[in-house]
Amino acid sequence: MHVLVNAAMSVDGKLSTIERRQVRLSGEGDFDRVEAIRIGVDAIVVGVGTVLADDPGLLVPEASLPVGTAQPTRVVFDSSARTPPDAAVLDDRAASVVVCAASAPATRIETIRTTGATVIELPGEHVQVRPALEALAHEQIDRVLVEGGGEVIFSAIEAGVVDALSVYIAPVVIGGAAAPTLADGAGFTETFAEFSLESVHRLDAGVVLYLTPQQND
Repeated sequence: MHVLVNAAMSVDGKLSTIERRQVRLSGEGDFDRVEAIRIGVDAIVVGVGTVLADDPGLLVPEASLPVGTAQPTRVVFDSSARTPPDAAVLDDRAASVVVCAASAPATRIETIRTTGATVIELPGEHVQVRPALEALAHEQIDRVLVEGGGEVIFSAIEAGVVDALSVYIAPVVIGGAAAPTLADGAGFTETFAEFSLESVHRLDAGVVLYLTPQQND
């Protein structure tokens, strides 16, 4: 499985404001770049926090899809099955998968199933990234795009499953100690995740960095 993390952030590393209000950080050029990435993957993964904050559809415009190409599967990592049944990510415009912990309330899980989404229940109280990706592989998903939020991105990096990281950096400062960052979660304290910078180029008003994990000998 190939896992690409893609995100847009401010120059101080924020994904949104302290109110978790979505901020438009990139322009049309980056939208086109992200659209091309989405077309080339089997699934787009987000955490339930992103669903609750932004209600994204995670769709490629139909006019942009090559003939015979299906929309990527929308995947939500949602330990407690909090995804609302009317969330855009669960509509009938593309396939949807919600990965929950087996400990999630059964009534919530069944409510999600009534939307037609596939629900994958994993052991434990929290969805772990590596087992979740292994479960997606059984659904014939091989190329995965992780779009956020910060906790899911950190968890993917911590699990060592990220093959590449592309980040659009906008020349904007959002600030706020509590504002979501590119990699939230518990954080690293001693051994850090190191990446190699493969390329950097200007786009719109900012820059795009493309990085790959450093290989430890």
